[in-house]
Amino acid sequence: MSRLPVIVGFGGYNAAGRSSFHHGFRRTVIESMDAAARQETLLGLAVMMKLVSRVDDTYQDNAGKTLSAAEIEQRFAPQILQSTLVRRIEKQHLDPDAVHWQKSLEADTGAQPLTFTTQRKQLPEPLPANWAVETLDGNQVQVTIHGSCEFKVDSYRALSVKSAGQLPTGFEPSELYNSRFHPRGLQMSVVAATDALRSTGIDWQTIVSHVQPDEVAVFSGSIMSQLDENGFGGLMQSRLKGNRVSAKQLPLGFNSMPTDFINAYVLGSVGTTGTVTGACATFLYNLQKAIDVINAGHVRVAIVGNSEAPILSECIEGYSAMGALATEEGLRLIEGRDDVDFRRASRPFGENCGFTLAESAQYVVLMDDALALELGADIHGAVADVFINADGFKKSISAPGPGNYLTVAKAVASAVQIVGLEGVQKRSFIHAHGSSTPANRVTESELLDRVAAAFKIDSWPVTAVKAFVGHSLATASGDQLISALGTFKYGIIPGIKTIDAVAPDVHQQHLAITTEDRSRDAEQLDVCFINSKGFGGNNASGVILAPHVAERMLKKRHGEAAFADYLSRREQTRATAEAYNQRALNGQLDIIYNFGQDMIEDQAIEISAEQMRIPGFSQPLVFKKDERFKDML
Repeated sequence: MSRLPVIVGFGGYNAAGRSSFHHGFRRTVIESMDAAARQETLLGLAVMMKLVSRVDDTYQDNAGKTLSAAEIEQRFAPQILQSTLVRRIEKQHLDPDAVHWQKSLEADTGAQPLTFTTQRKQLPEPLPANWAVETLDGNQVQVTIHGSCEFKVDSYRALSVKSAGQLPTGFEPSELYNSRFHPRGLQMSVVAATDALRSTGIDWQTIVSHVQPDEVAVFSGSIMSQLDENGFGGLMQSRLKGNRVSAKQLPLGFNSMPTDFINAYVLGSVGTTGTVTGACATFLYNLQKAIDVINAGHVRVAIVGNSEAPILSECIEGYSAMGALATEEGLRLIEGRDDVDFRRASRPFGENCGFTLAESAQYVVLMDDALALELGADIHGAVADVFINADGFKKSISAPGPGNYLTVAKAVASAVQIVGLEGVQKRSFIHAHGSSTPANRVTESELLDRVAAAFKIDSWPVTAVKAFVGHSLATASGDQLISALGTFKYGIIPGIKTIDAVAPDVHQQHLAITTEDRSRDAEQLDVCFINSKGFGGNNASGVILAPHVAERMLKKRHGEAAFADYLSRREQTRATAEAYNQRALNGQLDIIYNFGQDMIEDQAIEISAEQMRIPGFSQPLVFKKDERFKDML
């Protein structure tokens, strides 16, 4: 009997803010929130952005004035809204109008040689043939250059791309724990994984005590690696800039390091670990790995997510050179005006000119259904399946291809077997890849329209979270999943509000793509399809079941009495989770970072022919009986 992977916690940070308890989702649909929810989300963002702080039992601005939630909304809402979601790149990342580079300058000394003084240790090796060196006092030398020479001169230039999805202004993950020398992507991994774990409302040691040491898994990573100066970026640039390579830049640059950091410093896990990469579909690739090992019974708890921090001039210029990003000039042509609205740079299914890079870290905590019931975990949804297919032969490695037809069609067929054809036809919606490129708006809408026709779906609701938070590469499908959980909670399908209208070449005979939020009864939304199309032919589509569907399935499998028992335990879980939510709203994020604590001594591990006992884990690791090859022996 296959175990159902259920989502018992989720969290992270992106341009919409903190993801746990649906705060990030609520930012994207803030126009559709009631006053209480709107004010709470704005309050949380105001604290994150250091506009207000919690002092005793009150909120105060930086001048010490006490403010109510309503006063915070009235005073800071415009600033908060302008300083979240996609927007002009802020100088905390880089100045898009003055990006540093080195310009080659060729000089000819002519009849008059060029002479200068420097230290001997700064001379190049080997010495150029047309350089003459004379020793002066101490370590000084005088250099005379005859003929021509080339210099590298510091220079600055403007980027053609000036927008990105950035964490809320003023929120710095590095300030939340001892993050010295950590690349930004790893900082985001630590704080995002913490947010997801805290959101479960169950202490991690309690969870671990209910499973064997190897029944925990972490699947995470990034596709761009860690490219800032503390990672591969510094490694590659150090010598060219005249600096030394550090001992940390290479190991901390690995794309698997988000997984390693979570195991080593957040969980203390000795369980299964891995990093599966699939371009922009990477989150779904990791999610598939997790549900496979849970389905098979190898793992009972899995932490799945990704962290990407690509707002760097090198990444921007690389994707821009491919013609993939929305440029300032491209947006100017679309809007027909000189003053570009960078907040509308990401425009899925509308008139667009490229995608918008973004930083994001998103994590979900999965359990098998039996463990979730045993622990009284709150269930936010279930992951029924993830389908992955390649494109076959390709002419352009970055162009979309037919593999996505396979993944979407199989996902819909799978959902039909769970919620029925009517459930898919009337109670499902799609989180499209919606990258905001002219090619995507045509190809993805056509395949969705054709699949809808095949399954006789009319007015299939389509949304695309990249309109709000941009394209976070490896984490993109995580942004989609987190948004889908918000729709399950509130019954609101976000409209694509960065476009004025759907582009005329978009296929929508069977689709419903709107620019306004749509409200539905949450109980009338059974399933969401998460779609992702990655460079190189990395296509993936996930089937996410609503919490009420998951609960209905669990009640049938485990019985009314067991489910009623579970509901009573869930009350305490929800209370504990909400207590964390309130602390987080006040700026107390309780980051988990255990550096060098409770390390396991190899000699303390007990080994027998039947099991192992590992210090720090209450349950033994029992060797499982393997009869897979019995008929072959």
